[in-house]
Amino acid sequence: MKTKLKEDVDIRRTFAIISHPDAGKTTITEKLLLFGGAIRNAGTVKGKKSGQFAKSDWMEIEKQRGISVTSSVMQFDYEGKRVNILDTPGHEDFSEDTYRTLMAVDAAVMVIDTAKGIEAQTKKLFQVCRMRGIPIFTFMNKLDRDGREPLDLLEELEEVLEIDSYPMNWPIGMGKGLEGIYDIFHHRIELYHPEKYDGERFVSLNEAGEIEGDHALAQDSIYGQVLEEVELVKEAGNQFDEEMVAAGKMTPVFFGSALTNFGVQTFLETFLTFAPKPSDHETQEGQKVSPYEEDFSGFVFKIQANMNPAHRDRIAFVRICSGEFTRGMDIILQRTGKKIKLANVTQFMADTRENVENAVAGDIIGLYDTGNYQIGDTIYTGKLNIAYQELPQFTPELFMKVTAKNVLKQKSFHKGMAQLVQEGAIQLYRTFHTGDYIIGAVGQLQFEVFQHRMLNEYHTEVIMTAMGNKTARWIDPEDLDEKMSSSRNILVKDRFDQPLFLFENQFAMRWFADKYPDVELKSLL
Repeated sequence: MKTKLKEDVDIRRTFAIISHPDAGKTTITEKLLLFGGAIRNAGTVKGKKSGQFAKSDWMEIEKQRGISVTSSVMQFDYEGKRVNILDTPGHEDFSEDTYRTLMAVDAAVMVIDTAKGIEAQTKKLFQVCRMRGIPIFTFMNKLDRDGREPLDLLEELEEVLEIDSYPMNWPIGMGKGLEGIYDIFHHRIELYHPEKYDGERFVSLNEAGEIEGDHALAQDSIYGQVLEEVELVKEAGNQFDEEMVAAGKMTPVFFGSALTNFGVQTFLETFLTFAPKPSDHETQEGQKVSPYEEDFSGFVFKIQANMNPAHRDRIAFVRICSGEFTRGMDIILQRTGKKIKLANVTQFMADTRENVENAVAGDIIGLYDTGNYQIGDTIYTGKLNIAYQELPQFTPELFMKVTAKNVLKQKSFHKGMAQLVQEGAIQLYRTFHTGDYIIGAVGQLQFEVFQHRMLNEYHTEVIMTAMGNKTARWIDPEDLDEKMSSSRNILVKDRFDQPLFLFENQFAMRWFADKYPDVELKSLL
């Protein structure tokens, strides 16, 4: 193994930020980029009046609605580490994109609103992290607003998510009464209003964990209360265990306010101390590929069309799992066996992109795609000849018939359909005989984004007719008899020409199963 490769891999820290919508995920991403020098001033998600939008929300509809619906990738250097952040959609309709992103990272940061605690979407995403056994770090956000008691939040974290917690710091007040955080891990206090204390930002603590001397904060009654709470947490709470953190069984908890940029830098520095470097990735055959393996390999976890509207480009996002990418290298696309030259490859720096000369395991690179790649594809060099584990795919529950409003726009219509379907947010089906388009999605918002992007990116107005909820089930082609189809179970084929039925409801599916007991019905997940 080359020493230089090992050194380069070992400084990588690649993580995703997950949360329920509105918990402040994109805001904390912005502040982290600010510390990394990747952007000069952070935007806010709902920055309409100032025109200052969050750098990680680049799609027009995201700016209009103030939500993230795609995963963004950003890279910066901080204190000797090369940091790759993946900001994910919080909205549950786009959880499939987030699930796949979580397959491409080595750790996750879970952002929780201190007023709301753990919400449904946070719980779902946490379960994916748990399945993968990746370390999870928790940032309790919005400390500048009144929220729930810190002890209640920790208790909920442990009960609902069934994970041990360890508070790295503790709030001194909340909302208008916020005075700072008691930093248990660094043995100091970080002040929220340095201007009240002659510009002093940090106050060190003595061995007993108290402020020495006659500091103004020590005279405040809230300080005494916090000392009692911290003592309680230290005595009755969990002991910090680095091995349990690495195994995803204990989450270090940080309190702060992303919006006011309080506690974020302390979080970042501590996180980078304990976040894991890139580790082995498993193939479909159960083989483990080391990040230090000299042959290059990686997998496509996301495809995004029209990231640059001026160029109408399409980018395949690749997590590098082993070796080193160098510009101009030839790779093999495992699914087809085709050799492809990687001449035009980008990396992402907030809202800018630049051509990359080389990258190593842990990095995320963007390949310009002319239609070669699919989500889940493995690429490699040398004699590796591997296929990484398949990425999760969800069975849609909502369906729409889709046609172009203007028949003269058929070419743009077909192009838009093909490219947006490749991204994996919607799934495309065609009726078995007439070839009419039907799209399926996990949530309603995906249809709205699809319609918006068809109009704005492909200049095609589409007519969408709701078919309502359906239960999609695939069957083996050899089991197919077209007479099985009826108004209660519509026969269609997916984009790979595999047959499936869209059942009206569970009753219709059970009736079909009773009538054709030898036909196996399959779902995606």
